[in-house]
Amino acid sequence: MIENFLKDEQDPKAVEKVYLRLTDLLTTGEEVLYIAVQKKPLVNLLPDCIALTNKRILFFTPANLGLSIKFVDFVWKDIVDVYTKEEIIGAIFSVKTTNGAEMGVDYLPKVQARKLYQYAQDRKESEREARRLRDLEEKRAESGAVQFETPAVAAYQPVAQQAPVAAPAPASIVHEEPVAATPKPDELTEKLKKLRNLFDNGLISQEEYNAKKLELLSDL
Repeated sequence: MIENFLKDEQDPKAVEKVYLRLTDLLTTGEEVLYIAVQKKPLVNLLPDCIALTNKRILFFTPANLGLSIKFVDFVWKDIVDVYTKEEIIGAIFSVKTTNGAEMGVDYLPKVQARKLYQYAQDRKESEREARRLRDLEEKRAESGAVQFETPAVAAYQPVAQQAPVAAPAPASIVHEEPVAATPKPDELTEKLKKLRNLFDNGLISQEEYNAKKLELLSDL
């Protein structure tokens, strides 16, 4: 299995130690995507390692003269950004978290640092999309009581034109306003505001918004 993580000249012994540790740490549905191994220019007996999974990023550091290995992990939703910087000897890969913490490893082979960056960017993009969907679901839940339905507005029926009847001019002429079949301005304003709120929260499409807006305004 570790052969899958030796394609970019990783140290087999270091990868084996990290992978054996990972098997005890993986949660349900978690998969290892990539393992990078530090390559120091002079002595590289106890290299640091970075492992990426579909759920988090883990930094491994040997301890007790290589007899044990410590790790620090961050889930992808807590990663603000990832960085890579290529130097004369190797490259640096680091991450920054939502609480301002930073973690990195230097002297990584450049090809491994590039792969880390590529995988990390893919996971960050997936997490952004998942976060967008979660936010949309939360907005839908918050607006659960407001359902988009056709407003209960009385159907507009044009008043039949009646032929004028000649009559003696009264002493005083009283003008009576025709009974309006349209919603009161305040009602119409509230309905338009509610319609706009549904659209701004992403609960209806642009086409639905335009159609219902025209339907309400057509009653004026």
